[in-house]
Amino acid sequence: MSETRSSNVYVPRDEAFSTVKSVTFSVNLVSSVLHALLPSLETAIIDTDLGFPYFTAIDSLFNEGVNLPPLSNKNGFLRNLLPRLALKRKKLFILDYHDLLLPYVKKVREVKGTTLYGSRTLFFLTQEGTLRPLAIELTRPPMNGKPQWREVYTPTWNATGCWLWRLAKAHVLAHDSGYHQLVSHWLRTHCATEPYIIAANRQLSVIHPIFRLMHPHFRYTMEINALAREALINADGIIEASFSPAKGMAVEDPTAPHGLKLTIEDYPFANDGLILWDAIKQWVTDYVKHYYPDSALVESDKELQAWWTEIRTVGHADKKDEPWWPKLKTVDDLVGILTTMIWVTSGHHSAVNFGQYDFAGYFPNRPTIARTNMPTEEPNDEELKFFLTKPEVVLLKCFPSQIQATKVMAVLDVLSTHSPEEEYIGAAIEGVWADNPVIKAAFERFSGKLKELEGVIDARNANRNLNNRSGAGVVPYELLKPFSVPGVTSMGVPNSISI
Repeated sequence: MSETRSSNVYVPRDEAFSTVKSVTFSVNLVSSVLHALLPSLETAIIDTDLGFPYFTAIDSLFNEGVNLPPLSNKNGFLRNLLPRLALKRKKLFILDYHDLLLPYVKKVREVKGTTLYGSRTLFFLTQEGTLRPLAIELTRPPMNGKPQWREVYTPTWNATGCWLWRLAKAHVLAHDSGYHQLVSHWLRTHCATEPYIIAANRQLSVIHPIFRLMHPHFRYTMEINALAREALINADGIIEASFSPAKGMAVEDPTAPHGLKLTIEDYPFANDGLILWDAIKQWVTDYVKHYYPDSALVESDKELQAWWTEIRTVGHADKKDEPWWPKLKTVDDLVGILTTMIWVTSGHHSAVNFGQYDFAGYFPNRPTIARTNMPTEEPNDEELKFFLTKPEVVLLKCFPSQIQATKVMAVLDVLSTHSPEEEYIGAAIEGVWADNPVIKAAFERFSGKLKELEGVIDARNANRNLNNRSGAGVVPYELLKPFSVPGVTSMGVPNSISI
């Protein structure tokens, strides 16, 4: 899953970071952060697989403590709803990494200090609008002459079952962390944008109106991707060494706001994201219709058609004949394509990137790798006795090692940081647009809608009926607030994928 290459990845000069941006994020910065944090560990720890001896040792990595929410009460939240009825009412959800991970279990387990399962996790949507885990299934395929092993874990109130449930959750979180970093983040934002940028530079002139519209959203992406290939996703890089390798959340409904009805009504990312999407779409519509008042101009624009053709046939040569590719024949086609691209580089990337330190910097909340098997997989008397007498130690051994945890913590801090010269969506008009009164007016309307979104998000976070973003100990959801100050803020939507 990693890439093996030379240490330097070429980036064209016009795609490279500015001086200030280079200071904010570079391979040298990542290295310096790691070297600042690791010396004491590296001199004291001969065994790089060494875990944490107790939970207070984890807290010593941080300047501030972490307040953990109290355990929920013992009342069953599914007892009055039959499973079949729960399915019909769309109350059951599944996080399914079974088929995705199962083929890699044997290979991953060959790496010292690393394990893997195929996993399925079942969730129930409560009356309060929050998801509660009901069951976790962990599966090991037949390997090394042993038959398939599979076990289901559920929340329980006896001591042994409680610790097994915690261990099972640690494994699933490691699966989800790896998927988040490599698929939701790297693949679906960073990688997906590269073919658009390359084709734009090859097929669109710099004075082409679509090039001018998209340029702010493509800025710095090639540079940051090159740096990621050098330091993060390369062979033996931080992702490989420290990480384990959703559709149907909305249905079309013309009577609902934005034309979609959410399956989970209190879904902060979707609710805030739909407002941002609508604002982007309206801005793109105003811009495109100014230059393409009718669809014939879209079809006859040779540069535009060559750009879209290269994206499909060269940038995605292995998928060029897939039926799901959008057509580019009408004004609406062009608006939809450009809106999607801008959304991915701005809102989507911000949502999956800038909250990483707050939610995963304290790694027991989001462990990135599991190092030991479940004690019930192949229990022997000695191991079972150790688990029953010291379950906390067994959990700590499953968590990332001290070296792994410290590296991940440092990298997530860097990735979650806004540059002092960050260019936020809708904040400043491009010089090439300012001289056109029609485009300038459209951009000002767009900017005004984004300022309104900030107020909407603040109001939602203050609404005590929205339990996924408001309440005691609940982190307010601010990842899609358009603007931010520099630093780690868990808010702010930059124009482009630049970190």
